[in-house]
Amino acid sequence: MRPSQNAKDINEFNRFYNQPVEDQESFSLPSINNPNSNQLLYADCGQQTQFSALKHNQYCYVESSTGNSNELVSDSPPVDTFFAGDNSMMHQGSDSCPSDMHHSPNDTYHSSGNSSCFTSDGTGLKHKLKELETAMLGPDSESLESYNTTPLAAANQISSESDKWVDMMEMMPNGDLKQVLIACAKAIADNNLVTAEWLMSELRTVVSVCGSPMQRLGAYMLEGLVARLASSGSSIYKALRCKEPTSVELMSYMHLLYEICPYFKFGYLSANGAIVDAVKEENTIHIIDFQIAQGSQWITLIHALAARPGGPPRIRITGIDDSTSAYARGGGIEIVGRRLSSIAASCNVPFEFHSVAASCSDVEIEHLKVRPGEPLAVNFALVLHHMPDESVGTKNHRDRLLRMVKSLSPKIVTLVEQESNTNTVQFFPRFLETLNYYLSIFESIDVALPRDHKQRINVEQHCLAREIVNIIACEGAERVERHELLERWRSRFLMAGFNPYPLSSSVNATIKTLLENYYQSYTLDERNGALYLGWMNRDLVASCAWK
Repeated sequence: MRPSQNAKDINEFNRFYNQPVEDQESFSLPSINNPNSNQLLYADCGQQTQFSALKHNQYCYVESSTGNSNELVSDSPPVDTFFAGDNSMMHQGSDSCPSDMHHSPNDTYHSSGNSSCFTSDGTGLKHKLKELETAMLGPDSESLESYNTTPLAAANQISSESDKWVDMMEMMPNGDLKQVLIACAKAIADNNLVTAEWLMSELRTVVSVCGSPMQRLGAYMLEGLVARLASSGSSIYKALRCKEPTSVELMSYMHLLYEICPYFKFGYLSANGAIVDAVKEENTIHIIDFQIAQGSQWITLIHALAARPGGPPRIRITGIDDSTSAYARGGGIEIVGRRLSSIAASCNVPFEFHSVAASCSDVEIEHLKVRPGEPLAVNFALVLHHMPDESVGTKNHRDRLLRMVKSLSPKIVTLVEQESNTNTVQFFPRFLETLNYYLSIFESIDVALPRDHKQRINVEQHCLAREIVNIIACEGAERVERHELLERWRSRFLMAGFNPYPLSSSVNATIKTLLENYYQSYTLDERNGALYLGWMNRDLVASCAWK
């Protein structure tokens, strides 16, 4: 049982969330030669995909979209055998390199990636260099076979560009999937589409939604790269071109992520601790939550205030909705209001709920129904990074909301945000930041659930992949995942007229107790009055308060 809820609430969550989960799905990609392709990006394991694996002289790769792969003879099974329904990620022949599906939770993670189905020999490399030569110099160029030398020397005689391809080929046998992904993104950033598409064809054979953390993340990073070239990032962000889960299924995936990783609990508990401290002398409190979601954060707060010496205050919550949460709930925001009202009644806490069914960027003061003299607490938990700022257009809702809230003179404003820098940076450094950030997330999931766990696959596809694709593939107003580091948020709050509200030592102690229930690689750091939750010393979520 997590420390933030009693057994009764846990049972309510389990009864509400635990639902059947669809079968594990595997990963495939459309060719970037057809930007309007409607090919599903995910297909059921065992379903035929549009790519055929070619295996020549112990070298596995997917047909290159340059159109020259027909010179090679295919004697291997199609790609779908690499994603068979028995959860084995790769074809289990003598030429394959299967990933460790029975990893130890004591494994030390590194960010290089360590899985590949590639084996290296000179003949396989020579065939790939021949493919490169034809793509770069044309079909009438002198054949690579005419060079009586090693594959690397032949590459030097073809062109300096070939050297880069040889470097890429050497990365694959070493299992350095991360570096090949980076090279592919760099090629796209440099508008080197020939190199980018070739690397994509190679990456398709080694990424997997049921492999190592790097392979799983690589599948979604690769999807983002393909979508970027096809200019289809927005549509994929909305639907991921896969079967949309039902609202009950999506709710179960969201709740599982909430349970297996402490990121959301860290944010909710730290914000609640700051609010309890700020209103300890108040008889009434009005809380404005700019993304109420399922209302889970306020269950613990109601219980905490119910136990306050001298009796609980009267609580009024204004919840602002969002479309994703509404879909997951399977209904309107009034569902949250009824649930919280019931919990408050069971604790003998006077309670009132006010709903605002509007996007945060559309919220105005009149929507909030603030009463004169009412002690006010405002909660921004994982929501402000969705607000466009001055880099997107003339309407800077990110700063407008902060100025509007400051005009209400709140007793406290809590902020919880992902500690990542993806807002205004250009594509390639944004790709690197996303790769490193989400690799830590995927590694933390890996120690909590087995790699062949069907719900884990669904959690990553439906709760994380959309964010990843949006960050990589989209630009302008279509890119809605725009994270900033806490130092940038600090500047915004200070410019809006706020002053820091240091979190109390009791909040720090509560989070430390929470982390005792999770894997030892999670870290907690307190700096400049803020708390940072990380994985292996990489900060992932930051929490702070303002007044």
